[in-house]
Amino acid sequence: MAADTAAVRAAQAARAAPAARLAALAEERVDHRFKGLPPDAEGLTVGELAAQRRNLFTGGFTTPVLALSAERLEHNLRLMETYAARHGLAFAPHGKTSMAPQLFHRQIEHGAWGITLAVPHQVRVARAFGIQRIFLANELVDPAALKWISSELAGDPSFHFVCYVDSVRGVELMDAALRGSPGGSGEAARPVDVVVELAAGEGARTGARTAEECAAVADAVTAVDTLRLVGVAGYEGEVPDANPERVHAWLRRLTGLAADFDRTGRFTGVPEIVVSAGGSAWFDAVADVFAEIPELSVPVLKLLRSGAYVSHDDGHYRKLTPFTRVPEEGALHPAFRLWAQVVSRPSREQAFVNAGKRDAAYDLDLPEVQVVRSDAGERPATGITVTALSDQHGWLRTTPEAELQIGDWLGMGLSHPCTSFDKWQLIPVVESDGTVVDYVRTYF
Repeated sequence: MAADTAAVRAAQAARAAPAARLAALAEERVDHRFKGLPPDAEGLTVGELAAQRRNLFTGGFTTPVLALSAERLEHNLRLMETYAARHGLAFAPHGKTSMAPQLFHRQIEHGAWGITLAVPHQVRVARAFGIQRIFLANELVDPAALKWISSELAGDPSFHFVCYVDSVRGVELMDAALRGSPGGSGEAARPVDVVVELAAGEGARTGARTAEECAAVADAVTAVDTLRLVGVAGYEGEVPDANPERVHAWLRRLTGLAADFDRTGRFTGVPEIVVSAGGSAWFDAVADVFAEIPELSVPVLKLLRSGAYVSHDDGHYRKLTPFTRVPEEGALHPAFRLWAQVVSRPSREQAFVNAGKRDAAYDLDLPEVQVVRSDAGERPATGITVTALSDQHGWLRTTPEAELQIGDWLGMGLSHPCTSFDKWQLIPVVESDGTVVDYVRTYF
């Protein structure tokens, strides 16, 4: 009885530590590490600064500064929660998008099953902040990382971890790393749950290419006791020349693979079969095909992994989001806006702002100038186009109606959330009237 009580207390303490760590984000001191924050806030805690409810435009913030819309962020969280529930999908949004533990927890509060991640460092961040269900959308063959995962599984019975396998060689490396870790028994205390990754086609990113290769990987998993085969997964965004027909066809290959593995007895002793797909461009196709999955020997966890929705964007995903194809399901709202100032106006056709590649995503599309703030108030950004980015400057082409002045603030929409979050360690969350109500900490 005493041993049981001690174990319960240890488990409670383990759960309390990440909660305290999340709360402690508000105790971090504001200083030179964080771009755009008011210089006179130096030495305040993040919580103290948030409590002041400063205005982004009049409260001493310096440009460039990236802001997240409080209202749009909440809207996007609610919309995808509703979408997943409506279509009978479990949801593990990809955390690589934001690497923000505060947002991970808000996503879980809005119905997410867990969080998807891509590399061991990201898993360590999520575990440090108490995430209990993690789907690693990658094959993991690093011995040190595998031993750490094994120790996490051994130390926390409620921790649920799943990762990809896509090769027999990968299975061999995982098995070798896990044997003897933890403890000295020669076996892992709990097997690592894995799903076989099906490639989206020849030339696609990762994954076994054929059903025969997938079967060989599955058989390699079932032959070792350090791993447990729990399902299949893949990423439909890599389908060559993707269109609705090709994406639906590939997704049916994936679900067919799950049914075949079940029929042939490869899922042994699992409480549920995981079938997972879903980036941010084709989750409507995932919902369609996953709805067709036949009854298998145990329940199926239909796991969607879309991550870019949390902030959405004003470029790449604005064009690709499935909500443009199914508008009756709702619409995501772009939540990012990068504010910069005009610092040079060498001619009526050209201007420069003080934000560049260090501040704005540029890998898919250049920023889109949306509004101008001047002493006269805020107005639409007519006749202003970003043509290039230097490290610390944005190059603007302007027409006469732009009427830009040095010192004006420009609000810009960004394309690609994943390369927007990673440039900012502390991001103000701003209400529509400019009041800063919170700050989101990122860990890249």
